[in-house]
Amino acid sequence: MSPALIAATLWVIAASAVAFLPMRRQFAPGFALLAAAPVLIIWIGVVHGWIWSAIGLAAFISMFRRPLWYLGRRALGRV
Repeated sequence: MSPALIAATLWVIAASAVAFLPMRRQFAPGFALLAAAPVLIIWIGVVHGWIWSAIGLAAFISMFRRPLWYLGRRALGRV
């Protein structure tokens, strides 16, 4: 297994662990995971090809759809 996939696997385990935390304690580690995800997705794309990067992006959007929705509305000034 490549280092990119090992890092992505550890990211998924960390994201699952953060999901078990109470909501008020999820913000700091969740933001760190949110910031690290694009780097991991690009790394997977460089090592394994764009299709796997697209699959990783779809999984990321699925997991973080509500925070991404909120950040998008906030960026547009609708919050």
